[in-house]
Amino acid sequence: MLDYSSAAARSKYRDGRDDDSLDLSQRVWIESKKLWHIVGPSMFSRLATYSMFVITQAFAGHLGDHELAAVSIASSVVVGFNFGFLVLLHSLVCGF
Repeated sequence: MLDYSSAAARSKYRDGRDDDSLDLSQRVWIESKKLWHIVGPSMFSRLATYSMFVITQAFAGHLGDHELAAVSIASSVVVGFNFGFLVLLHSLVCGF
């Protein structure tokens, strides 16, 4: 179970009770709420990005084969640079 970092977090999620007094379903519900607060924006971002690429390629596909190929290559390059930038920032922050 995740540690609670502040008194506000303890009172918000646990109502002042210790972990032993909570049954399994309550503990799972608390942890699930915490995970969705972290994962929810990430999932929305992934879905929005994927949808944007699909819609862009659908419109470019109506223009012609060369345009569709150009948009596909450009979006792949942008995603590659984005991932590379993410890895670079992660290595700088974590000190790898």
